[in-house]
Amino acid sequence: MPHGSYSVVAPPACANNKGEVVQFVDAAKGRAGMAAGMARRNEDGKPVVLRSNFASAPPVFQGFIDRHECAHHQTGDVDLPHPPRNGPEHLMNESISDCIAILRLRDEEGYDQSGLKRVLDALRGEMEKIGFPEISITSRSSNIANCFGRPGTAQEFVDKILERRGLLR
Repeated sequence: MPHGSYSVVAPPACANNKGEVVQFVDAAKGRAGMAAGMARRNEDGKPVVLRSNFASAPPVFQGFIDRHECAHHQTGDVDLPHPPRNGPEHLMNESISDCIAILRLRDEEGYDQSGLKRVLDALRGEMEKIGFPEISITSRSSNIANCFGRPGTAQEFVDKILERRGLLR
């Protein structure tokens, strides 16, 4: 399909660590041609994921973004103070969300090695478009591939993170 003409996938089910249902909202923000998501609370205090320019990314990557942003809600990131951008704690939160996203795709959508490869190929393409250095792309891809092979479910992984953070209900 030509650039920018993909169908937008339906969002997955998502609830935050407090049991609140997360709404997915199409936003007309972001850089043109760059699919992105942002997990936050809206002006009414409701948990949301803003989806920007999703039609510019392949469906496999849209599903990954949705689950990655949902993971920020699942792990309580959204309600914690935001760590300095690109600092170690911020990068760890991103790695955790990547891990949860790929585990959910594996467990809920039945992704196998070819599904993993499609996600990693799409991720590489999107990161290259933005101008990320090769080391960042390789590091992120390696984390996602390692998570894909880990035993246990996405929810078990989320519960471990919540327990570590003292947020397990």
